[in-house]
Amino acid sequence: MRTAPTILHLDMDAFFASAEQASKPSLRGKAVVVGGLGPRGVVATASYEARVFGVNSAMPMAQARRRAPNAAYLVPRFGLYREVSEQVMGLLRALSPLVEPLSLDEAFVDLEAGGAAWDEASARLAGVKLRADIRAVTGLTGSVGLAASKMVAKIASEQAKPDGLVLIEPGTERALLGPMSVRTLPGVGPATGDHLRRAGITSVEELAEAGEDELVRLVGKAHGHALFAMALAHDERPVVAERETKSVSVEDTYDVDIHERVRVELEVQRLADRCVRRLRRAGLSGRTIVLKVRRYDFSTLTRSETLRGPTDDPGVVREAAARLLEGVDTTGGVRLLGVGVSGLADYTQEDLFAQAQAAAVGEPVAEEHAGDESAEVTAAADVAAPAERRWPSGHDVCHAEYGHGWVQGSGLGRVTVRFETPYSEPGRVRTFRTDDPRLEPADPLPLVERRPEGADGPSAGPGASLSAAGTRGPGAGAQVSSEPASRPKSRSGGGGDATSRP
Repeated sequence: MRTAPTILHLDMDAFFASAEQASKPSLRGKAVVVGGLGPRGVVATASYEARVFGVNSAMPMAQARRRAPNAAYLVPRFGLYREVSEQVMGLLRALSPLVEPLSLDEAFVDLEAGGAAWDEASARLAGVKLRADIRAVTGLTGSVGLAASKMVAKIASEQAKPDGLVLIEPGTERALLGPMSVRTLPGVGPATGDHLRRAGITSVEELAEAGEDELVRLVGKAHGHALFAMALAHDERPVVAERETKSVSVEDTYDVDIHERVRVELEVQRLADRCVRRLRRAGLSGRTIVLKVRRYDFSTLTRSETLRGPTDDPGVVREAAARLLEGVDTTGGVRLLGVGVSGLADYTQEDLFAQAQAAAVGEPVAEEHAGDESAEVTAAADVAAPAERRWPSGHDVCHAEYGHGWVQGSGLGRVTVRFETPYSEPGRVRTFRTDDPRLEPADPLPLVERRPEGADGPSAGPGASLSAAGTRGPGAGAQVSSEPASRPKSRSGGGGDATSRP
């Protein structure tokens, strides 16, 4: 165990919803829910205003709407979230070469390895500066936990939420953890928590008092040893800068079960193309193609095929996924489809046989990074007339006359747009036909306005503050900043795309 609190855990506050509120002046201070908006949609993130009504991540969207009917419900904009995440991770890597990202909005940092901290005072200064830099660069806020181990640093950042900093002094960990619920510890979920409660163990202190032998008897050897070590605040895990990606996958859950075989085949082709785009963005290729099908009765089938060598060719992945689908009965209906690639490598071995076949029948051979973005549209256009343009709620648009805005809602041939930017006052609302040629999808604007070269001082976005943190004490040895949040923020949640790691 370290003798200084030089492990930092950063958790961006209500990340997805926070980014949406920063982007949309009319939503600041209001309940915002981000996630899938269909009947089977799930909440990815809820702003703190929405959480007051009992809306939480992973909750069915229908339940969220009942609890907070007046909240703004938005479709995720993962491109924006990834861009902001890259800015934040860049700030972390400036502190230390040992940065361990856990998700888009969460990471561990070994401050000692980067010479950014070596004792309590320097660690606190590093945490305060990091929070100020994040606010200046992104306009958002994050909560920071500082401790001598990863487990305690993560618990500290949870205590710091929202928009705070908590430092746990080495030697005070057991006093802090003792009265906490066993559910506070990593790996203790509802089932384990209930099992321990039936044995009369509800707090971390009671967990430690039970003893290692009793915990092994209750929950098994591996889990029992780990629980006892955590109850004693023992955690020797290092911060690992790079963890090998094991697979890249994408999946979609459908609001209504798909019964038409042609539609299922088209969806699999579309997912294969999305998966390849993710592979290429990561500079990877893979040998094993995986198809996932969840049928109408919730039974889930997984099929895989291993190629002769790694590939990132969309044609090869599409063909393999189609072959796998041939062996799956979908007549009863499909509620979820997924395509993944595993056996990853950082090089490709072209499937010359597949390319030769394509050339023989006159099909175009996929070129490196060519045609990725249009693959989904092309596949659908082969079998159907052009569909009505879709306008997802919350996504960016640009009007030839009114400029930049975002979609408040659409339906019945109409789309409602609020025209505002991250740097403007709340804007006006106008309604157009969904096929209005003056209205086009647009890219998200940066959350912080970029000043011209040579402009003095950082631009921290609307309402941002760079004030230093004060302190208050949540428990033994802990100190937390009292800097107020400039706007609510959010935890990251699930999306259709997933990169699994060990």
